Amino acid sequence: MDAERLGLAGRLARTFLHSKLTPLIVVASILLGVFAVMLTPREEEPQIVVPMVDVIAPFPGADGREVEAQLTTPLEHSLWGIPGVEYVYSTSRQGAAFITVRFRVNEPLTPSLVKVRQEIDARSELLPAGALRPTVRLLTIDDVPFLTLTLHGGELPAGVLRQLGEEVARAVAEVPDTAQVRVLGGARRMLRVESYPGKLRSLGVSLAEVQAALQGAEAQLPAGDLVSPGRRLEVEATGFVRTASELRKLSVATRNGSPIVLGDVAQVLDGPEPDPAIILTAEKGVRGFEQAVSIAVAKRTGANATALARAVERKVDGLRGSLIPAAVKVDVTRNHGETAGEKSNELIEHLLIATLSVIALIGLAMGWRSAVVVGVAVPVTLALTLLLSFLLGYTLNRVTLFALIFSIGILVDDAIVVVENVHRHLHLPGPRKSVARIVVDAVDEVGNPTILATFAVIAAILPMAFVRGLMGPYMRPIPVGASIAMLFSLAIAFILSPWAALKIFRKQAHLREMEPTGMPEAHPETLPETRLTRLYRRGMGTLLRSAKARWAFLAVVVVLLGGAMALVATGAVKVKMLPFDNKSELQLQLDLPAGTPREDALALGQDLARRLLQESEVANVQVHSGVAAPFTFVG
Repeated sequence: MDAERLGLAGRLARTFLHSKLTPLIVVASILLGVFAVMLTPREEEPQIVVPMVDVIAPFPGADGREVEAQLTTPLEHSLWGIPGVEYVYSTSRQGAAFITVRFRVNEPLTPSLVKVRQEIDARSELLPAGALRPTVRLLTIDDVPFLTLTLHGGELPAGVLRQLGEEVARAVAEVPDTAQVRVLGGARRMLRVESYPGKLRSLGVSLAEVQAALQGAEAQLPAGDLVSPGRRLEVEATGFVRTASELRKLSVATRNGSPIVLGDVAQVLDGPEPDPAIILTAEKGVRGFEQAVSIAVAKRTGANATALARAVERKVDGLRGSLIPAAVKVDVTRNHGETAGEKSNELIEHLLIATLSVIALIGLAMGWRSAVVVGVAVPVTLALTLLLSFLLGYTLNRVTLFALIFSIGILVDDAIVVVENVHRHLHLPGPRKSVARIVVDAVDEVGNPTILATFAVIAAILPMAFVRGLMGPYMRPIPVGASIAMLFSLAIAFILSPWAALKIFRKQAHLREMEPTGMPEAHPETLPETRLTRLYRRGMGTLLRSAKARWAFLAVVVVLLGGAMALVATGAVKVKMLPFDNKSELQLQLDLPAGTPREDALALGQDLARRLLQESEVANVQVHSGVAAPFTFVG
């Protein structure tokens, strides 16, 4: 076939058929794919951008109804007007309002935070008298703790356990790629000042003077510079108070030329907070509950959760016996790095199984030579797709890998079409041609239909990438990954498959690569029919001749389809969009009537925990009171 008569597919096949670059493309593609798998961060969920801004507005002295009427409702109406806001949630309680502003998907993070802050500052008249300046903070998916450590045991008091947790948290924060490290539970150390009203009246000291003195005790002001030859030292005057004894000596007022110190008008207590948050933990086979503190660790954007979890665990293991006493246990109660690694490894394993299954099926249907040709095309396609996903910033998670498993069945179509047509052309009767000429002609013949079929599949999948809302960016790796894989599959079918077919089919065809003359031997279509061929011809002939046979065949197909659908309806087959999520934790929230005493809520939580420990799958439980458990991706 002349060069000008060849289509795009034929020209690509002819260009790379004898090129020295073709085997290098195969090796380089697979190596780059392996490196992409090794370098791509592994995470639980895809990285999506959904800015959520928390607004915490203190309103001391106001009850829940006053907070809702005077503070929450005006702020809600004001925040609703910010461009890009999709939802506004609020909670009003005694002394404070909590408002969460959720922006639309893919709104920029920092500008969203700035919009909320500017709106609140510009509408300061909405804050009632007595309300304090609201605190604004931004929350993203990376704020979800991926690792949680629980310290318990040793019969340590709640205050000592909290202090130990804070020291461990500081050590964990030194691990690279960790972001927020928070300590939950335990009793925080605090200096409490309890005034004596009688002494205040007798000495003529007001609470405002006491408050001003306490605020001044935290002042830190520059006090000049000390200059010496070759050295300059900045001096600061600090009033930081670190102990209760220092605070008792703090001067709060002067009467008749004599100073009045805080210890004269108030009691200063140094110890744990009076009403601390409580975390109790219990293990199967161990009687009773123990006080505990939890350390919640969040990671930086794009960090590898699996590798970071291992690094944090190694850091904590190094603290045992030194910072962490031997009597204190450290349980890993959440490890999304481990589950992310398990999901990635499992999905990669399934990806290999699916690939080998497809190759084995082709081997049974078309012979081992065709299976080898397809076996070269599929790994190269997957490797290049993984490489491009890495370059586009996608992480290895259950959605991106599911996209590849989902597309395995359609990735092999292009290569199968090419190799099947090459196999057919090798056995067609007619003048004998070289194997190279046969391969190019076969690829060129099916080139345009293959291109059309590939883009038809892409046109059916790609619209899923434009779904709006929260699920749009979450599921976007599926259409994007499958479309990229289809494009690579098309290119490889025209570049690598002809080269592999030339190498593998040459001996089977008994043809030389150069152009000889003569007639070929009888091809298989002229040989006697096999039993399977006769059975196929007889069945198809019956269907073509008899209308009753066609209707009967259609009825059988409908019955089989109904039976398949019944498997889903009866629950015999579980249907899910994504693989099952093998989490090691389950959170239950008790929503009790307003005004329920905290002690009753804690007792009810312990009763529920004891019941859960009776289940064989449950290893340990935690009860949180006064502090929320580390929130999850859906929380």
